[in-house]
Amino acid sequence: MSEDSDVAQQYWRKNLKIISLLLTIWAVVSLGFGIALAPWLNQYQLPGTEFPLGFWFAQQGSIYVFVILIFVYAWRMNRLDDEFSAGQDGR
Repeated sequence: MSEDSDVAQQYWRKNLKIISLLLTIWAVVSLGFGIALAPWLNQYQLPGTEFPLGFWFAQQGSIYVFVILIFVYAWRMNRLDDEFSAGQDGR
């Protein structure tokens, strides 16, 4: 029983690391690029458009990053589940 709880703790520790990393990326992109650094980023334009880069991150860029992070999370969790063989033995 102790071995099972150790495995579960390792699983959740790795899961929380993944979540923490992805939430940090999302916060940097949405709050950092879209709000805090927007005035500085606005001196640059999104390549191929007339949109200021800070405006683009605030309006669309953070949403694109969020959707990408959802897919990255699903992919990483599938790998983590495979690593810990979750769901294969009825646990």
